[in-house]
Amino acid sequence: MLDYHLHLWPHSERETPLRLDQLEAYCEKAQAAGVRELAVTEHLFRFRQADALLGGFWSDDTVPTAMQASMAEYWDFHATADLERYVECAQEAQDAGLPVVIGLEVDYYEGRMDEVAGLLAGYPFDVLLGSVHWLGAWRFDDLDDPLQMAEWSARQVDACWDTYTGALEELAASGACDVLAHPDLIKVAGHRPDAPAEWWDRMAEAAATSGMAAELSSAGWRKPVGEQYPAVGLLERLVAREVPLTTASDAHRLDHVADHAASLRSLLGSVGVSSLQGYRGRRAYAVPVGAETES
Repeated sequence: MLDYHLHLWPHSERETPLRLDQLEAYCEKAQAAGVRELAVTEHLFRFRQADALLGGFWSDDTVPTAMQASMAEYWDFHATADLERYVECAQEAQDAGLPVVIGLEVDYYEGRMDEVAGLLAGYPFDVLLGSVHWLGAWRFDDLDDPLQMAEWSARQVDACWDTYTGALEELAASGACDVLAHPDLIKVAGHRPDAPAEWWDRMAEAAATSGMAAELSSAGWRKPVGEQYPAVGLLERLVAREVPLTTASDAHRLDHVADHAASLRSLLGSVGVSSLQGYRGRRAYAVPVGAETES
């Protein structure tokens, strides 16, 4: 098993220390759950290098003033770390013999993924996760922000899913990333269409045609939606299209590392998946799922 989606800092923390002992604790917790390899994948927007390139992407005459102000405040709070030092810390973990690969969670920026790819090309990443966390300036998964959550009452669920899927399709087609993180994240707050098959089909097609892997994540079990990403219907479509999979906890703190690893293993077995996809230097290789008792 893998845990290929791990963060070093909760979103509530602005200061972002980098400590080797934190990665050591992550590895110890994961290995106790039978997880053999971890990917450190902090959000790109938490780094000053991203701010220099992408800051202000939300400034648009079509975006309400309150939404622009909210995104500007959110961005300013988070964009404090140094990408060079982050990579160095992960390399130090590798040099110390920890089973860590160097990754990043790369959020979608409409029409700008080529610029993002150019920024990241100079770093020795092993794996890049692609994710959609906002539509324009709407952070649809910011569950603690009343302004963001109020948007769900002002929008049609089907239209939200359609816009999200279009963003995911553009992200996949850009070739900027290796893995689609939590591919049906749009459901996070519990808003799901009555007939999601149309969007599931498009998501699976986007992954298959781009050559990307997709992530099976336990994080949804900790959210209002109360199920893994992706839903079983989407997972079955991904498997049918022979899209490789990674597994992940999307932990932002130690107690969530390798969360529900055994449940993810069982779910893989139920859809006939016996091999996951690992990465080194952004090159894929097979990782056996292994037995539940592995350590």
